[in-house]
Amino acid sequence: MRISDLLAQGKRFVSLEFFPPKEKDAWPAFFGEVERLAVLNPLFVSVTYGAGGSTQVNTLELVARLKRDHGLNPMAHLTCVGASEDSLRGFLDSLGQAGVDNVLALRGDPPQGQPDFKPENAAFQHASDLAGFIHAAYPGMCIGVAGYPEKHPQAESLEQDIDYLLLKQQRGGAFAITQLFFNNDHYFAFVERCRARGITIPILPGVLPILNLASIKRILSLCGASIPPDYLARLEAANDGGGAQAVRDLGVAFAHDQCRDLIARGAPGVHLYTLNKAQACLDIVRDLDLEQ
Repeated sequence: MRISDLLAQGKRFVSLEFFPPKEKDAWPAFFGEVERLAVLNPLFVSVTYGAGGSTQVNTLELVARLKRDHGLNPMAHLTCVGASEDSLRGFLDSLGQAGVDNVLALRGDPPQGQPDFKPENAAFQHASDLAGFIHAAYPGMCIGVAGYPEKHPQAESLEQDIDYLLLKQQRGGAFAITQLFFNNDHYFAFVERCRARGITIPILPGVLPILNLASIKRILSLCGASIPPDYLARLEAANDGGGAQAVRDLGVAFAHDQCRDLIARGAPGVHLYTLNKAQACLDIVRDLDLEQ
């Protein structure tokens, strides 16, 4: 079912993002985590797409199985960096054949080890190009796009980045999911500025639990998001005093409080970056009041 139609119902929700395990022998464990999370009745689930399209076959197979075998409403991520029109059509055709009618249109990161990679296809330089192509060629497909409360690292300013989001809306984007953030004020200020700019599509907050201190520092260096200094200090103290488990416990508790605050302040729902970890997500949404 089209995510835009579900969002139009106005019910508070949880949605989930997964990534394809690299090795097929890890898939049974992955689907075990999916089964544990099914009790959350997520509005939709999304599946990421590797740098340069490196995991597109796995993405296709996973979204098909999530729909067919698990009764979930899936959305496939799709990146256009380095892609040809034929490859994009092949992917979108496969989604249609699997009965999947939701796609997240992204520019994507360059292939690993190629930071200066330049897309060869001038028609697909930006996510807005991909959104426009999908909207024209696959009008039945519901298109999600990305938003950046603290701006994309390559954007000159937040104002410029909001203009890019407006363009993605104009080219067919039906809703946006934000980059991770750890200060909810950033999200609400971003939504307010988007509305003032004429962006009317739903903007869903993306929440990432910190389960590992080293990995979050690496992620932050790539995505441009910030972490409150006092929270980082608490994480480092937890790591020094109790190791990985203490970091995990603090990260889950913080994400739990973050989600509660988002809902209480009027966010339409929360989109959890699950890291394929069911128990952490179950702990985060515990007692989350979606009836507000």
